[in-house]
Amino acid sequence: MRFGEVDEPQPHPSQALIKVEAASLNFGELAFAARQLRPGDVFGKDAAGTIVQAAADGSGPPQGARVTSFAGTGGWAERRAVDTTNLTVVPPAVDLAAASALPAAGVTALQAVRRLGPVLGRRVLVTGASGGVGRFAVQLAARAGAHVIASVGSPERAEGLQALGAREILAGTAKPAEPVFGVLDNVGGNLLAEGFGALEDGGIALSIGWASREPTIIDFEEERMKGALKRLEPFTVAAPFGPDLAYLIHLLEKGNLDPQIGWRGPWERVDEAIDALLGRRVPGKAVLDLILRDRPATTRPDRPAPSR
Repeated sequence: MRFGEVDEPQPHPSQALIKVEAASLNFGELAFAARQLRPGDVFGKDAAGTIVQAAADGSGPPQGARVTSFAGTGGWAERRAVDTTNLTVVPPAVDLAAASALPAAGVTALQAVRRLGPVLGRRVLVTGASGGVGRFAVQLAARAGAHVIASVGSPERAEGLQALGAREILAGTAKPAEPVFGVLDNVGGNLLAEGFGALEDGGIALSIGWASREPTIIDFEEERMKGALKRLEPFTVAAPFGPDLAYLIHLLEKGNLDPQIGWRGPWERVDEAIDALLGRRVPGKAVLDLILRDRPATTRPDRPAPSR
């Protein structure tokens, strides 16, 4: 990762141009950057700021609106162009840094909990519960009425999870004492295999992330011998993000969702943020603050954007 000067974004008619004030980091986009980005691409799926140029087709919020947004790249730059279907307005009472933590991790957790179906009174296991997606998943599953079991790599990583709604905490290699209806797996490898094995009849396991970077090996003959019908699905978050972001922002504004920002600093410290996130030293999300200088939107940036 390096800082570099990039061209000013040129929005399409359905895109708004945003002056970025805060951007959040996601484990997956960093750990698997070589798969997702090309040399010269600007990092950043999540960014919040102010619209400096509304979409030409009339969609989306007007100039001056505070918004949070999602796109595949471009969030760690002074300006980004985003389709108006993938952003939502941020109320004045909500910190833009907190809003920037929601798009990728928050919407992923929300859609994954929905994919499980009704979870009221059911046991749901969240692996990698100390990370960005995991901490949102714990909160949203608990809000939906689930008995949430949070699995973390070490007892230290479990800090704050009970306050977010976890009824049980599993550390290290500990396994659920009873079968579970749903598994929201952010780790892969052996934890996903064990989570699938812990499903009750009619249960479902969603493979959301691959933090372990280890292969998942499941003995399906052993599973057949158990006689339970269960499902294992690869999960992918789906656009548009706007409606789900609006719901999460509403929860945030009402104090019913905690963004769990475990690291925050200026974008000049991006290397420190990346090292802390990949080194599993951040509980929840890491957020960069962009200290910007006002200038016309048509000029080239005189400060760099982190890129690959």
